[in-house]
Amino acid sequence: MSAKLQTLQAALGKVLGDKIRSLTEARGELTLVVKSDDYFEVARTLRDHADLKFEQLIDLCGVDYRDFGDGKWDGLRFAAVSHLLSITHNWRLRLRVFAPDDDLPIVASVIDVWNTANWFEREAFDMYGLVFDGHTDLRRILTDYGFIGHPFRKDFPVSGYVEMRYDPEQGRVVYQSVTIDPREITPRVIREENYGGLKH
Repeated sequence: MSAKLQTLQAALGKVLGDKIRSLTEARGELTLVVKSDDYFEVARTLRDHADLKFEQLIDLCGVDYRDFGDGKWDGLRFAAVSHLLSITHNWRLRLRVFAPDDDLPIVASVIDVWNTANWFEREAFDMYGLVFDGHTDLRRILTDYGFIGHPFRKDFPVSGYVEMRYDPEQGRVVYQSVTIDPREITPRVIREENYGGLKH
């Protein structure tokens, strides 16, 4: 671990104390995991404390941990993961919070901390069904208003549940059940004798 990451790790430990569930280093970046009850307060502290100063939210996304690690994952299913940047100190942090209920995944909205979270949280809601408590305009952003389900969940079928088509009799677009038969496509492999100039 670099000296810069060690400095950040020490600052996080000093400022956040027992609010840290885990703090690990991977790919040259620290990942901080906090409880959902502490998430909003931790986010505000990360932004405002002089020793941390994470002024910018770079990204926020949802994650579905179902079948993670070849099915060996036994923790909570849904998480919101944020990537933060401190311009003052020139360091980055990955912040992860797990929703405590897999059936209705709810975590606090951080719009009041970083207003750039607005569309990111809407996307995580749309794609994963994560509900951000306190978000003032939580609605779908990428799928259609009548869309059923959340397409990035690992149990969502690849073909979806419904399809759209234009009905000339009704003169409008209509929804109907998926008519595509699920099938497994095995690619055909073509081997040439002298491919790449090598003789076999």
